[in-house]
Amino acid sequence: MSRGTCPRVNSCGALWILSAVIFAVNVAAADAYSCHEVKTAFQLRQVGPLHRVPETPGTDMDLLVCKHQGPSCCNRKMEESYQLAVKRETLHNIHSYSYELEHIINGHSDAFQDMFQYLLSFSQGHLSSLLEVTYSSLSRQALPHVNQLFSSLSLYLRGANVSVEVAVHHFFNNLFPLVYTRLINPGIEGTLESEMGDCLRMIRQDVNPFGSHPAVMAQELAGALGAGRQLGLALEEGLGVMNATEHVSLSKECVKGLVKMVYCSHCRGLTLIKPCVGYCLNVMRGCLASVSELDQPWRRYTGLLEQLTHAMASHHNLELALLKVRGHVNVALRYAQDHGPLITATVDKVCGLSTGEPTGTQPAGPEVTTSGFSLSSPLPSAASSQPLPEQWQERLAHLRKDFLMYLQRYKSFFAALPEMLCEGENVVDDATCWSGDDVVESYSGRVVGNGLQAQRQNPEVKVRSPDPTLAEVRESLERFSQETQERFPTLGEIEAWDELSSGETEEGSAMDCDDEDGCQASGDDEDQALHTDGASEGRSTGRQPTGDRHHDSPSKPPSVRVIGGSSPASWARNWSLTLLFAALCLQWTLF
Repeated sequence: MSRGTCPRVNSCGALWILSAVIFAVNVAAADAYSCHEVKTAFQLRQVGPLHRVPETPGTDMDLLVCKHQGPSCCNRKMEESYQLAVKRETLHNIHSYSYELEHIINGHSDAFQDMFQYLLSFSQGHLSSLLEVTYSSLSRQALPHVNQLFSSLSLYLRGANVSVEVAVHHFFNNLFPLVYTRLINPGIEGTLESEMGDCLRMIRQDVNPFGSHPAVMAQELAGALGAGRQLGLALEEGLGVMNATEHVSLSKECVKGLVKMVYCSHCRGLTLIKPCVGYCLNVMRGCLASVSELDQPWRRYTGLLEQLTHAMASHHNLELALLKVRGHVNVALRYAQDHGPLITATVDKVCGLSTGEPTGTQPAGPEVTTSGFSLSSPLPSAASSQPLPEQWQERLAHLRKDFLMYLQRYKSFFAALPEMLCEGENVVDDATCWSGDDVVESYSGRVVGNGLQAQRQNPEVKVRSPDPTLAEVRESLERFSQETQERFPTLGEIEAWDELSSGETEEGSAMDCDDEDGCQASGDDEDQALHTDGASEGRSTGRQPTGDRHHDSPSKPPSVRVIGGSSPASWARNWSLTLLFAALCLQWTLF
């Protein structure tokens, strides 16, 4: 009986095995030709409407960018979505790298202006206290003119079209009537004082009642405040450059190159493969050719920022010039008191109003007497009697030091930007990578340098013309640097601020590009060619501006990685082998 049943069992088992094998093959074939992983990546990266992704690959998709022989999980609608997505992602990445630099410039601009306003306020209070304590008879009428003087200086430091010399002379013009009627001739009645006011203001510079002190004060303030004002204007110019960079327009050729680099591999189901390093550099340098043209003007601009900071910080010129205002005014008033008779005689002739016997040599009340005073004897300055608080001196010193360190770090920002965009998770330097057409072991194309001229040899992105907006930005930056150099011809001769040691200056310069890095602006593209034998990977950590990042600056968001993705064919083989093994075990059990 057993012999009769065995053939039936054998035939049934063979039929079952055949069915299992056919089922496994069908499952493997169905998975190998599925676009499930492409749809997952499409959804995770928020490329576009999910219904645009087909369930299975097609062969007649009429693609414009991601063309290749064989089935494809992409179609024309998906290519349109990929173009919008890659443009959005690239601009976001550019913004994430430029944000910190923009934040540093904007933050230091506000910090410098806050410091300037504090120094002005401190100096104004210093001068007001002098008038109230030492020259009380005119202090109440003089304080509005003090406020007007420092308001003009504040506007000047903020970049307004105000002249320091005019503001200082206007202050002494308004001060002269008060000095004449309350210090030199305190017996003049109010009516006569009012009638003489306009005449005294008009003739002040001709009579010269304060000697050379107004001119010296104006010269010192103009020199010290000029560097601070120009530094503020330079920081505003830098913010304009960064704003234009963040809103750079990507050409059609650039967008096609980016889609080919980032998304065309998805059309074949390869959602995790990354671009080759050299390939990515060619695409990014082609897309940012006009941005890289800002490199040389930017380097010159940052050099001027350093020189302006040194000029402002040299021997604490800005603080001392503002603190010496009190001393200059005090000496000027004493000079007028000492020369009261001569001033009175001159005013009487010019204005035609008799003032009687001058009394300038004997000031009444609590006014300072001039007995024993010599014009050649230096008067103690305000800084020696009421120095700037130590904590503010330390804060100002730290602000300058911090600013100079960041300038060194970002001097080569525009040349290094394409390489920074290719670092991190965007590219790999492993055994295989995506070359734009296929999976390869290494990129075989020539890697070009930065700038418009170098892109003539770019095999990935054709650059037809420079970006007109960035060309205007470059011209504006060059013009500003030239005007600054002409206005301050001795900037380069000012000694560097000794509170910043050379070691600290060099510490933040890791982002600078060497001639071997291939990150210069246009020109000598032969020398700028970057070999992809691992050199870029070795430099990757040196170019990211995220190192030493400010605590409140957002870091670059990581790119979306498709979780669970793998090669469809590999997964299908593993699944079919598992089914076959289970079928054999069942057959052995039946026998």
